Amino acid sequence: MPAAAHDAIPTAAKPQGWSYPFSCCSGYDCREVSSKQISEKPEGYVIKGTGEIVAYSDMRLKDSPDGEFHWCSVAGADDSRTICLFVPPRSY
Repeated sequence: MPAAAHDAIPTAAKPQGWSYPFSCCSGYDCREVSSKQISEKPEGYVIKGTGEIVAYSDMRLKDSPDGEFHWCSVAGADDSRTICLFVPPRSY
């Protein structure tokens, strides 16, 4: 079942998939990314491809409904700034 433009692909946690909020996605800005592409530092989440840091207090951070990282960037480019970052629950 293909995902629509504003939808995340189905996962075990969300077998029906889920929709990205319109504020994060213009139809092509969002996609699931590997946890290898995001790292956690004391100052926030680091997007490894761009070096951008999204602070833990940043309003662009969203809870991931399926427990996976999803990154929404301008025009869906791998080298542009973050619009939203969906993160799984933090381990403790």
